[in-house]
Amino acid sequence: MKRASKSREEPGIRDEYDFSEGVRGKYAKRYAKGSNVVILEPDVARVFSTSSSVNDALRSLVEIAHRKVKQSAR
Repeated sequence: MKRASKSREEPGIRDEYDFSEGVRGKYAKRYAKGSNVVILEPDVARVFSTSSSVNDALRSLVEIAHRKVKQSAR
């Protein structure tokens, strides 16, 4: 039976990853304020390519929903 080698290579950063122009803590303040990450399905992401387009569409939907609730309360 073979023994496992004690000198295993430590996993490192792959050569194709380039963090040479990375900025440490670039989004730290925004994250500290609170964030809500949402993953869009690919078909939805093709239609809404920016966060502002998603927010605009959702705000419109909320407005429609509120109008509908007000109408049904009459």
